[in-house]
Amino acid sequence: MGKFVNMTTLITNIQQLVNVREQNNLLRGKDLALLPVIENAFLLIEDGIITDYGAMYELELKVPHLPKNIIDVTGQFVLPAWCDSHTHIVFAKSREEEFVDKIKGATYAEIAAKGGGILNSASKLNAASEDELFNSAWQRLDEISKLGTGAVEIKSGYGLTVEGELKMLRVIKKLKEKSALSIKATFLGAHTYPAVFKENHQGYIDSIINEMLPVIAAEKLADYIDVFCETGFFSPEEMETICKAGMQYGLKPKLHVNQLNSIGGIEAAIKLNAVSVDHLETMTDNDVELLSGSNMIGTLLPTAAFFLRMQYQPARQLIDNNCAIALASDYNPGSSPGGNMNFVVALSCIQMKMLPEEAINAATINGAFAMELQNELGSITIGKKANIIFTKPIPSIAYLPYSFSNNCIDKVMIGGLFI
Repeated sequence: MGKFVNMTTLITNIQQLVNVREQNNLLRGKDLALLPVIENAFLLIEDGIITDYGAMYELELKVPHLPKNIIDVTGQFVLPAWCDSHTHIVFAKSREEEFVDKIKGATYAEIAAKGGGILNSASKLNAASEDELFNSAWQRLDEISKLGTGAVEIKSGYGLTVEGELKMLRVIKKLKEKSALSIKATFLGAHTYPAVFKENHQGYIDSIINEMLPVIAAEKLADYIDVFCETGFFSPEEMETICKAGMQYGLKPKLHVNQLNSIGGIEAAIKLNAVSVDHLETMTDNDVELLSGSNMIGTLLPTAAFFLRMQYQPARQLIDNNCAIALASDYNPGSSPGGNMNFVVALSCIQMKMLPEEAINAATINGAFAMELQNELGSITIGKKANIIFTKPIPSIAYLPYSFSNNCIDKVMIGGLFI
């Protein structure tokens, strides 16, 4: 996947050009259901950037000199590529043996006691070379881009040692440099406590603050800092300590909160002015009210709830209370082993009762906001990067989530080039 293309492409006879916006606004409440479209449209792309669009009857006026490269997409819908703002796609091995154990009735705690869960991924990651990690993650990037993802946030968190965390972040940096996808890196050293620090939590927090963060800052390895704030993992106070240390190096918080329990993670995240709070399966009325009154984006990960057979995030309550929400895949080997954002969007409609328009907005423009990429991606807007999904001929936009098991994508364009 190359980084730059020097050419002009005109796309004509688009059945519907979806999510066309003149300006960027983070969408909340009723606005999330507004998905602006142009019927029977054209789209002009120059050097990988969207430079014009409109209805076909305006083409002659707006584009008097037609370029050589014209693509007729009669019957197809065109929409911005998915912006997946929460993933863990750098990992060494899959964990299907735990999947089978769970089917047989083993609990998360029992699997963890046998060295499973995050610690399983950590031991495998620390044994893998940087090249092995890069190559497997590169394949996953290729796979998700073909499914329509044009931007992705990738977390560390399976190293849990100074060497392991830095190795992961260096792999993510290399992916950023070589991939045409827009990638953001998040340092999640505080994913769980490694076995050697099981009885010495402060010792591990000190290692994060004194050994990991200075190197991450010196090598510019991360954009964000994350903490798994949960009973048995990191408390809200510990999360604040770790995030404040990261913020001194310019890392903004994007946080795992309220997956299993409501323990004050939302309040702490507001104090830290976090970009997003992610998971949110377990929300009290007070949590919803706090999120609604904040600038934070609530990132919902329905495929994790699906895979773990947990309750889904209360999307309707969040939207009806004017919270800003995004959708992401949580692609990771333990609880969401796939990055198909089309399925995330479908599951959000089927299980969380989101309207198709709400789900598409949450997976595009709001997802871009959750990675601070809203000026480059997330909508069909002049000046934004041409990261675009071309559907097969479909009857309506609602058909995308409705036909959840079919691949409705015909082609994907990243930076003006078909992949």
